[in-house]
Amino acid sequence: MAETDPIPVDALQGFVAQALRSRGVPQGDATKVAALMVEADVFGYGTHGVFRLRQYMARLAGGGCNPTPQISVVHETVATAVIDGDDGLGHLAMAAARDLAMEKARAAGIGWVGVRGGNHAGPLALYVRPQAEAGLLGMAAAVGSANHVPPYGGSDLLLGTNPIAFSAPAAGADPFVFDMATTVAAMGKIKTLLQQGAPMPEGWMVGRDGKPLTDPARKSEGFLLPIGGPKGFGLSVAIGLMAGVLNGAAFGGDVVDFTSDTSSSTNTGQCVMALDPAAFGMAEEFAATATRIFDEMRASEPLPGHDPVRLPGEGKTAQAEARRKTGLTLNPALQKELNKIAAECDIDAPFPMGEAA
Repeated sequence: MAETDPIPVDALQGFVAQALRSRGVPQGDATKVAALMVEADVFGYGTHGVFRLRQYMARLAGGGCNPTPQISVVHETVATAVIDGDDGLGHLAMAAARDLAMEKARAAGIGWVGVRGGNHAGPLALYVRPQAEAGLLGMAAAVGSANHVPPYGGSDLLLGTNPIAFSAPAAGADPFVFDMATTVAAMGKIKTLLQQGAPMPEGWMVGRDGKPLTDPARKSEGFLLPIGGPKGFGLSVAIGLMAGVLNGAAFGGDVVDFTSDTSSSTNTGQCVMALDPAAFGMAEEFAATATRIFDEMRASEPLPGHDPVRLPGEGKTAQAEARRKTGLTLNPALQKELNKIAAECDIDAPFPMGEAA
């Protein structure tokens, strides 16, 4: 297999599950997390998929992540709940929160489930797309797993990338799925560029001198910029209140950097929402109306030099189906890292050692 040859999705899932099992994660949990991690790559969220395996392995080895968590519902009403992730792999608590939110939405019209005691869980799109596929609206938000942003006008790192995602059903193959960080760029993109030895564009980070920072190896010398200046700052704080403070999870100075500190509990906070259009008398009409409006937007004449209008999530389904059929092509730097993990864990490498080493 050459460096550029794709790896079958099931083979990559099997490798990730093996790696997690080598750190004490039970088979069932390892399989579930591996599937979600690879699903992130399948849908094109490569900065938050298998690329994160090294970080998860480090926290499992360091004791900051519990390999055998007892995930539990610690508070519940008809429409709301709080889940304690028991410091386990974040995907487990977030998947449980998503499923419970959808169950409550079917019964009460809305389900809102918070998470505390969690960990990094990959892209939020994983926890909102299923709602849209089931005819529901979805939302998810999270407190970032490290602070890389100061409050607007300040210099102390007290905020993370604090992402938020939305989804909605629509006719056709693609639901509306919008997943964004509240910073100009997610830290995962910068880490990916660092792994590949590539620079980052101006406007993503600035140094403490206020000058642009383009070397990803110097990311600790500066901070990420919020989208829209004070607007991004305000949105990030609002997310921290909903996903962190409301759930008894970390926010502000309580946030633990999950990369540099592998032994402490991060108490990561997240939330997932599901909303049933039927609760508003729009059981069938919502998707049809949304589709009509989306078509109007697509029909808008593009500005000179611009591509035709696209909606968030458009084309993702076909791309995912193609990747499931042909496999995933990973960049050589990531291939090399996965082979290193294989050697350290004494498991089969996902790529021939001579080709991606």
